[in-house]
Amino acid sequence: MIILKKVISISLGSDKRDHSVETKFLGEKILIERIGTNGNKKKAAKLFKELDGKYDAFGMGGIDLSIRVSDKLYFFRDAKKLIKDVKRTPVVDGSGLKDTLERIAVEYMEDELKINLNQKKVLLTAAMDRFGMAEAFFEKDSDVLCGDLIFSLGLPVRIKSLKTLKVIASLFAPIITKLPFEIVYPTGEKQDKKNSEDDKFKIFYEEADIIAGDFHYIKAHLPKRIDGKIILTNTTTQKDIENFKKRGAKSIITTTPSLNGRSFGTNVMEALLVAIINKDPAQISSEDYKDILKKLEFKPNYINFNK
Repeated sequence: MIILKKVISISLGSDKRDHSVETKFLGEKILIERIGTNGNKKKAAKLFKELDGKYDAFGMGGIDLSIRVSDKLYFFRDAKKLIKDVKRTPVVDGSGLKDTLERIAVEYMEDELKINLNQKKVLLTAAMDRFGMAEAFFEKDSDVLCGDLIFSLGLPVRIKSLKTLKVIASLFAPIITKLPFEIVYPTGEKQDKKNSEDDKFKIFYEEADIIAGDFHYIKAHLPKRIDGKIILTNTTTQKDIENFKKRGAKSIITTTPSLNGRSFGTNVMEALLVAIINKDPAQISSEDYKDILKKLEFKPNYINFNK
């Protein structure tokens, strides 16, 4: 296959999740790759610099470039350092696409899977970087617990409304974005460590009907049993899927479709769409993403473990 476009995710995550796939979208042949640096920021920065101009778009994985609170953006200091030498290839972290995909996934649960979300108990492990998902569940009148302080800082504080989430986000975002990223998010080998399964977090999983949000936050304290739970998350490998099944999950829905047996991170999928649209990411609107997703017939990936 002659590759016409190339996108690559350079991630602070584990290299055990590396993957490469050649595929075709809207008549264009595309190579999609992922390279993990095991939390090594210097290695990641070097890769961004060396591969600049050799790919049509970069995905930044394992770290967010920024978080949005209302209309204000807070940039992670560590993330900006990683791409300071990138001059030619556009860099995206998935946030431009995330809001669109996650709203689609919540609608898909209700419209296609016929899951009544009204008053369903939802554990959203981190909502600050998933406002779209949080808003979608609140709009469905779900009983949502935003676990931002629980899973990022280890504080057993329940956030139960969007208003409270925005207040807390405005207070913590300026501080969190200045910290070393590995303090607030598992990177490198931490992603492969067996979860702690401690009682401090177990209750939050047990109370939920739906466990939603970032995969690594979900995995960090996953109990031995999650019988009957519906999982809504992002990147999963076949091993991850088998782990959820073994622990008794009812089903898993990933916000991005499966390519060669796994779903790629949102940053990869945004890089893919940026390469296809061939515009500055800052000039791409949510409507642009919706239009191309329709053309590509993108749907969330759904696996029912009971069948």
